[in-house]
Amino acid sequence: MPILLEMKNIHKVYPNGTAANRGVDLTVHEGEIHALVGENGAGKSTLMKILFGLEAPTDGTIEYKGHAVTFDGPRDAIKQGMGMVHQHFMLAPSLTVSENIVLGDEPKRGPFSLLRDRTKEFKDVEHLIKTYGLKVNMQAKVESIPVGQKQRVEILKVLYRGAKLIILDEPTAVLTPQETDELFDSIKALVSEGHTIIFITHKLREVMEISNRITVLRAGKSIATLNTKETNQEEISRLMVGRDVLFRVDKIPAEPKDTVLSVRKLGALDDKGADALRGVSFDIRGGEVLGVAGVEGNGQTELVEVITGLRKATSGEVRYQNKDLLSASVAEIRRMKVGHVPEDRQTAGASLTSSIAENLILDHYRNPEFKWGPFINQKKVKQFAKIMMETFDVRAQSEETMAGALSGGNLQKVVVARELSKNPLLLIASQPTRGVDIGAIEFIHREIIKRRDGGAAVMVVSAELSEVMALSDRIIVLYDGEIVAVLDNTPDLTEQEIGYYMLGIKKQELEATR
Repeated sequence: MPILLEMKNIHKVYPNGTAANRGVDLTVHEGEIHALVGENGAGKSTLMKILFGLEAPTDGTIEYKGHAVTFDGPRDAIKQGMGMVHQHFMLAPSLTVSENIVLGDEPKRGPFSLLRDRTKEFKDVEHLIKTYGLKVNMQAKVESIPVGQKQRVEILKVLYRGAKLIILDEPTAVLTPQETDELFDSIKALVSEGHTIIFITHKLREVMEISNRITVLRAGKSIATLNTKETNQEEISRLMVGRDVLFRVDKIPAEPKDTVLSVRKLGALDDKGADALRGVSFDIRGGEVLGVAGVEGNGQTELVEVITGLRKATSGEVRYQNKDLLSASVAEIRRMKVGHVPEDRQTAGASLTSSIAENLILDHYRNPEFKWGPFINQKKVKQFAKIMMETFDVRAQSEETMAGALSGGNLQKVVVARELSKNPLLLIASQPTRGVDIGAIEFIHREIIKRRDGGAAVMVVSAELSEVMALSDRIIVLYDGEIVAVLDNTPDLTEQEIGYYMLGIKKQELEATR
């Protein structure tokens, strides 16, 4: 296959001296699916921002279709036939699918092209949907469609603008196994129609399934480019991390003790005032991990927020060590040795304008170990922060680095380090490894199981079904705000079986869920 894109000796050094890319080479062939993998902070996102015109390289060259190119912004990249689908969707929820796809580039008609041509809009969008098999109701409001269909809308947006080279950044992060299979079918259809894909992901199993070639980045450098058919997950992970990685979660069978958390007939509203939880009941015992599976938007967020005091319940009760949690404040709950890793680390998990050290003691700076009379003992705080940064492999210049300057994965490590350092009796971990590389995932999983084995009750909520299955002793499945299945995590339980409950195709009888 002819070469479509060459990025040669790309360097990117920020004004504060941080080197994100240090001589990266990337060659992409026309008509291939090229996977780009690496740990957090390896330079993947920066490299793609440079390619798409969002950042300017400090040094290096880009050749596209045989010609040297420079982009002053994304619009230049789009004009050259590039498109980027970001990990976090950039859609207008109140607009229809069709309106989102053409937004900013609506077809016009009439004198001086003053009128919007709805007929041409619908015809063009329908043609794209049929051509690439990206099935979605173009008349539906985006806020009303499932997350898998929102992913398709994002892809249709770049196709509408004529993209031939498409960058997909963590495209399966919030998809069920069935939705992932459908996305892969669509990606293959795109390639068969002459498109080229750069596929950024942490999921090596998907890399092996979908890609033709793989480029591995580590510490800002390109380490190797491999033919997918000639490698395996073990080799890729070794190149990414620099050591062997254990893919399975090594754990002994759980030995559950007394009930730590009891939830009964819980009801709650979402931010729009609609029912988000409807009669949810379950227990978590000390010494076990309860996994919560479900497509995002089916009540998981509201469940976690009610338990941790961030949202009011409309009915039911929540008892922790036989204490009423629904009447307790967030601060009171935090003082009860309840750990909470929130799903959104930026808005709920950390203070971006505070240092790493300050974030690590955010809610326990009053502890005697950090006090010097009425003042905070800064020396002790720095010592603690350095230990946590080393233990959890937080990569930054120092403990005084602002949290907002960290990569997403390193910020997640700070949040996890803070919550686990308290040795909680109840740990609520929502998306604990979202955006984190495989080496850090291995470590975080091991630490969660260590807390379980130490007698803590753990609830893990994750869009990664493989993560739920790897960590959990029991699994509840939420669909439309209700528990539709309670499953023992036995060896014969499959992701596909759970996926049927997640999509509402199957539902256990009410007595079984109790």
